[in-house]
Amino acid sequence: MAASAAIVQPIAGRALDAGRLTTRTGLATGLLTTAAGLAAAMLPGLSGVLAAALLIGAGTGLITPLGFAALAAATPPERLGQTMGSAELGRELGNAGGPLLVAGVATLFTLTYGFAALAVLLAIGPLVTVIAALIARRRPAPTPP
Repeated sequence: MAASAAIVQPIAGRALDAGRLTTRTGLATGLLTTAAGLAAAMLPGLSGVLAAALLIGAGTGLITPLGFAALAAATPPERLGQTMGSAELGRELGNAGGPLLVAGVATLFTLTYGFAALAVLLAIGPLVTVIAALIARRRPAPTPP
């Protein structure tokens, strides 16, 4: 997983810097890739574990540099340290919260359902974004007074 993320992160950063990748597209792709990796973790055997590691690493490799770059770009210079510190705290909470969610659901059901719960949670964000964009396109443009 770490190797996959280490390969994807600099590629994602370069693509963002060159304008070949947008933050919205990259974050949505990263979240969906991570969700697919968690779904792959439900597959039995070594193939499920390897596919999960590859996909989760690639997904987080997209999310991390793009998310941090977006925060840095939107933050006034005098607040950059505070913003990035809070972002890192949020990332650490996610690193702890994900396993706690999986374990909590696994305690009630099975580990497979724990991974499924986290996969669904990660997939909700991009889906809500797509639905909101579709709704915004259907609204007529405001008419000037």
